[in-house]
Amino acid sequence: MEPEVRIIARPQIDYEEVAAYLAEVGGESWLERLDRGELDDAQNLAEFAGRICYRSWEPGLNPNVRRVRTDQDAYLRNILASAHGSVLEHVNFTFVLHGVSRVVTHELVRHRAGTAVSQESLRFVRLDDLPFWFPDWAQEDAELMERATALLEQMEAFQHWMAERFHLDDQGVPFSEKKAKTSFMRRFAPEGVATGLVWTANVRTLRHVIESRTASGAEEEIRLLFGKVADLLAKEAPALFGDYVVEDGAWTPAWRKV
Repeated sequence: MEPEVRIIARPQIDYEEVAAYLAEVGGESWLERLDRGELDDAQNLAEFAGRICYRSWEPGLNPNVRRVRTDQDAYLRNILASAHGSVLEHVNFTFVLHGVSRVVTHELVRHRAGTAVSQESLRFVRLDDLPFWFPDWAQEDAELMERATALLEQMEAFQHWMAERFHLDDQGVPFSEKKAKTSFMRRFAPEGVATGLVWTANVRTLRHVIESRTASGAEEEIRLLFGKVADLLAKEAPALFGDYVVEDGAWTPAWRKV
């Protein structure tokens, strides 16, 4: 089973409220310069957060600021280059990760800062089969695949046997009993079984995780997964993720520790 990634939520700006704020502090010309397409809100939000720090909507609002960058790409490149990463924490993307193993999710929870996680619970979800990802090199080994497939089929059969043994599909079985037995049954599933989760992270966190989890020393499946995450984000917000150099699957940013 191939790990899949979809972006299911992204930043959305209320431009009327932004305009009302700027009418009070000045700087309406900044809002007039912006593109307001669906995929622009992430970059616009990062720029908004950065400009409020210095009141740099336009020259003269801050007596210390005589010149401002009017090109968004240049502005955000300067944010990255100066490691002003706190403004990137306002920009969140939410992903649904499908068909990823618990090997991956056990590693992913180590990245706690700036994230939110809701994962499929095998205490409640009973396994009918054991979806599994095999890397290319494993699939090329005929004997390995034969033995691995036989083992997975045996474990799947044991899941079905336990469900019958515990009468989980009989009429009137309390859900509390189903939950207890299902929780026991998951102990006989391999760590490589595919699962799903919703994962939300801000841009500052995403930049760090993409670099660390696509690096050559990272676990193979998580490298595959975050290569896909990075591909999506490079299209969603090129000014925030366009500084990476990709070599042999490793995404290395021009500016680290933002």
